[in-house]
Amino acid sequence: MSNEFYDYLKEKIEIFELELKKELDDLSYPRTISEGMSYATLNGGKRLRPFLLLATLELLNKDIKLGMKSAVALEMIHSYSLVHDDLPALDNDDYRRGKLTTHKMFGEAEGILIGDSLLTHAFYILSEKNKEFLSSDKIVDIISKTALYSGIDGMIGGQMIDIESENKNIDLQTLKYIHSHKTGKLIKLPIEIACIIADIKGNVASKLQEYADLIGLAFQIKDDILDVEGSFEQLGKYVGSDENLHKATYPSIIGMEKTKEILDTTVENAKNIIIENFGFEQGKNFILLADFIKNRNS
Repeated sequence: MSNEFYDYLKEKIEIFELELKKELDDLSYPRTISEGMSYATLNGGKRLRPFLLLATLELLNKDIKLGMKSAVALEMIHSYSLVHDDLPALDNDDYRRGKLTTHKMFGEAEGILIGDSLLTHAFYILSEKNKEFLSSDKIVDIISKTALYSGIDGMIGGQMIDIESENKNIDLQTLKYIHSHKTGKLIKLPIEIACIIADIKGNVASKLQEYADLIGLAFQIKDDILDVEGSFEQLGKYVGSDENLHKATYPSIIGMEKTKEILDTTVENAKNIIIENFGFEQGKNFILLADFIKNRNS
């Protein structure tokens, strides 16, 4: 992987995390919730979603400042989903990114409220903090898309089908629905928000959305692989949780060899979309990002 890409990734993440910390520092009371929100978000995440938003704006020749508040809100929504995923009623995980999960650190009831606070505060940021940068019409469009992709027709809908599919033999189509909604929608969302901010529609927007769909799928397939082949040291949490919860995954349905073939094909298709529509030089960070998702070990 190119050092230039890692430098670009690191640069964008550092700029973003300064903004994220600034928003979190504005919160102080109730102390348990404010500390819990910081604990859940400032714990070494990959920052894929904010990176995608900022990188897409640059690809479209727009100032990344226009998307910074939306990027913060997206990371809060992503973090809330992880806080709730880790709860005993769902995945019942004790560790995330090598640290105790939020409910293990603060308590189960507190964990629920910390997750709730991250979600609701994200929409406050989208609605109020974007006023300095974006028109009212764009803010409404971003809020609408975020609510859609976070809710019953997106992440939560995918999580529900995932829960209902435990201990069942499901087909590949159902698994694709789970992956595309539970994980894929919030990976597609930052690219769509960038298109809203940049006034991009038509073929360019649709091709970027296709790319987002593919890397979202690749990300989840890689997660399925890592849950079998990874380690606590790499992932920062115990592996084998999918098997323990009797969840359907790509390896459990089609086997590991075929799963890796699909991952390779999915990533190559994503890269080809960028090459064909933007060229290698303009789109190289998106091409390298697809490889990064395929080759990651955490």
